[in-house]
Amino acid sequence: MPKNSPIFPGPRTARGAVLAVLLSNGDQAGAEPLRGRVTLAAIVRALKRKYHWPIETTSFPSNAADGRATWATVYSLPPDVIAAALDERGRDWLRSAAR
Repeated sequence: MPKNSPIFPGPRTARGAVLAVLLSNGDQAGAEPLRGRVTLAAIVRALKRKYHWPIETTSFPSNAADGRATWATVYSLPPDVIAAALDERGRDWLRSAAR
């Protein structure tokens, strides 16, 4: 676990939406696209630094739709962090994020 306990952001924010996907441990491919100018990487960085979530990053080579080589990045939380968060107050937080 991180030095500081993870903090739950507002459930109806972009940070909350990303954290909800990470806590559900589901496939991110079906997640609704983010709107506006903020990037997923910026949201993940804020969740790590400001909210203390130990998000893991894995990158691998991929191909863009136009055939160019690129990198794909997957973000995840360790299973023990998910379990502890859900046991804490995460289930209630997820329900409020789904409303």
